[in-house]
Amino acid sequence: MPASPALILASTSRYRRHLLERLRLPFDVHSPEVDETPHPAESPAALALRLALSKAQAVSRRFPQAVVIGSDQVADLDGNPLGKPGNHERAVQQLRAMSGRSVVFQTAVAVVRADTGFADSALVPVTVRFLQLDEAQIERYLRAEQPYDCAGSAKSETLGIALLEAIESNDPTALVGLPLIQTCRLLRQAGVDPLSA
Repeated sequence: MPASPALILASTSRYRRHLLERLRLPFDVHSPEVDETPHPAESPAALALRLALSKAQAVSRRFPQAVVIGSDQVADLDGNPLGKPGNHERAVQQLRAMSGRSVVFQTAVAVVRADTGFADSALVPVTVRFLQLDEAQIERYLRAEQPYDCAGSAKSETLGIALLEAIESNDPTALVGLPLIQTCRLLRQAGVDPLSA
């Protein structure tokens, strides 16, 4: 029986790494080093899909016999992309803008295996309804968690859940950054089955 191909996560995100560990498959992590600048008039969904595939392809070029997973998430507020805030001031602005609103977190995953020519991707939108937040709540949350490396300035898996009124998704892991249901589907198509590896 042929050995399973190596599995690589094309991401430096600790959140994605922790999620992929749930599948109990051995994997390596490599930085994709992809320019994440949006194209003019590119929708958040299209941006997330393009970046997920670009990340997987970039690492796959270095490891053509491996199965490579790329993923990206873009918060979508009325068609406008909200990326990672990077600092406190931008996080405050993002949470003010999302207060009392519905935001769609467009989470994309791509799997590429260069030696077989396999490449496919999936988009998993997650609709999040934020509570009406006052300035004190925003400050308290940001000082507690400092989620400056998270699209939309909130971590739903920890205290950020207190900012929310509802989450609507068909994959509960998508909001954290890697939709594992679709990841499993794509991995099986690429020749890696988490239940028989």
